[in-house]
Amino acid sequence: MGAVVADDGPSGVKAPDGGWGWAVLFGCFIITGFSYAFPKAVSVFFKELIREFGIGYSDTAWISSILLAMLYGTGPLCSVCVNRFGCRPVMLVGGLFASMGMVIASFCTSIVQIYLTAGVITGLGLALNFQPSLIMLNRYFDKRRPLANGLSAAGSPVFLCALSPLGQILQHEYGWRGGFLILGGMLLNCCVCGALMRPLEPPKKPEATEEPAEKKAKKKLLDFSVFKDGGFVIYALAASIMVLGLFVPPVFVVSYAKDLGYQDTKAAFLLTILGFIDIFARPICGMVAGLKWVRPRCVYLFSFAMIFNGFTDLMGSMSVDYGGLVVFCIFFGISYGMVGALQFEVLMAIVGTQKFSSAIGLVLLAEAMAVLIGPPSAGKLLDATGRYMFVFIIAGIEVTTSALVLALGNFFCIKKKSEEPHTKEEAAEREELNKSEDKTEDTKVDSIEVEQFLKDEPEKNGEVVTNPETCV
Repeated sequence: MGAVVADDGPSGVKAPDGGWGWAVLFGCFIITGFSYAFPKAVSVFFKELIREFGIGYSDTAWISSILLAMLYGTGPLCSVCVNRFGCRPVMLVGGLFASMGMVIASFCTSIVQIYLTAGVITGLGLALNFQPSLIMLNRYFDKRRPLANGLSAAGSPVFLCALSPLGQILQHEYGWRGGFLILGGMLLNCCVCGALMRPLEPPKKPEATEEPAEKKAKKKLLDFSVFKDGGFVIYALAASIMVLGLFVPPVFVVSYAKDLGYQDTKAAFLLTILGFIDIFARPICGMVAGLKWVRPRCVYLFSFAMIFNGFTDLMGSMSVDYGGLVVFCIFFGISYGMVGALQFEVLMAIVGTQKFSSAIGLVLLAEAMAVLIGPPSAGKLLDATGRYMFVFIIAGIEVTTSALVLALGNFFCIKKKSEEPHTKEEAAEREELNKSEDKTEDTKVDSIEVEQFLKDEPEKNGEVVTNPETCV
C-alpha cells in the first residue's frame, strides 16, 4: 500500500467537549439512526417483493440479515480504512456506497441482485459511516462523553419511529422501486454528516521534535495488541454473549401478542411503546453516567443495565395478556436504552482514545457472529416448542450471563486498567506535563526564597536600614 500513515487521532489535543463537537454529535445522531433503523425499515417492502419475485418471507428476510451482517462484520475493514485514510474521507465514500446500493436495487430484476445491492453495498456503506462517527465523537468529547454517547444513541429509536411509517407511505405512493430510489437519495445525507467530521488540529511542534516518516510508518492499521488487555477481552466476550439474546424480544414480541389473540394493529403498537421509552432512556442514562461519582464506576452501571434487561426478559416470559406485554415493553425500553447508551462509552473507557478505532472494529466482528446466531436459533426453539415463554427465558439467561461475566471480570482487569495510562503516548504526555509542573513549582520556590532573603537580611544586600530617627 506504499507509505502508510495511520490516523490514530492527534496526540496532545484536549477534547473540546463542545464547540464544533455539537455538530459532530448531530452527524453521529443521524448516522446511528440510519445504521440501526434502516435494516428494520426496509422490512415494510417485503410483502411487495414477495409478490414481485414469487418468493417466501424467509427469502426477503435475508435483506435485513445481510445489512446487519455487513454493519457488524466489516468492523475490522472499517478500522483499517479509518486508520489509513481518516474518518471524514471514509464516511464520504461510505455515504456514496449506501446511496448507490439502494438506487441500483430499485432497478433489480431478481432477489439475488437485491441481496448484493441493498444488502452488501448499502450495508458496507452504512458500516463505513457508523464506526468512524463513533470514533470522532470519542475524540471531540471527554468530560461530556457519556451524555454525547446517550444523545447519539437516541438516533436509533427516533429514526425507527420515523422510517417505518415513511416506508409504508413510499410503498403505497411509488411502489417498492420508487421507495428504494427515494431512500437511496435520503442516504446521501450520510455524506453531509461525514463532511461535519472535521479532524482536530494537533499542536504545532518544533521541526526538531517532529516524528520521522519511518517512525510514523510503523503504526499499525489494525492494532491486535488490544487482545493483550484483559479488560478488552472480557468486554468482547460479554458483548458477544449479550447480543445473543438482546435483539430477540423486539423481534418476537409482536408475534407473541398475536399468538395471545390480539389484533395486528394492537400488537404492532407494542413496538411503538418500546421505541418511545427508548428515545428518552438513552440520553437520560447518558446524563447519569456522566455524574462524577458514577462515571468511574460506569462499567458497573452497564452491568446493572444488562442484568435489568435480562430480568425483564425473564419476567416477560410470564405475560399472559396484553397488559403484561405493555409493562414488559416499558421496562424493556428502559433497559434496552441504558444498554445502547453505555455499550460504547464503556469500551472507550477500557481501551482509551488511541486504540478505540481498532477495538470497536474487532468487537463488532465478534458481535456479528452472535447477531446471526441469536434470532434464528430463537426461531428454531419456537418451532420446536411452540411456546414464546422459552424464547424469552433463554434470551434473559444469555443477557444476564453476559452481565455477570463483565461485572466479575471488572474486579480483576478493568479496575486495574483504569488506574494506569492507556497507552505509551498518554504516559509520555503525562510525564511531560508533570515535568512542566515541577519546573513551575521550582521557579515558585526560588522566587519565594529570594523574597524572604531580601526581607530578612536587607543590610547584606546593599540596603540601608531606615527608621524615624535616621530620617531627615
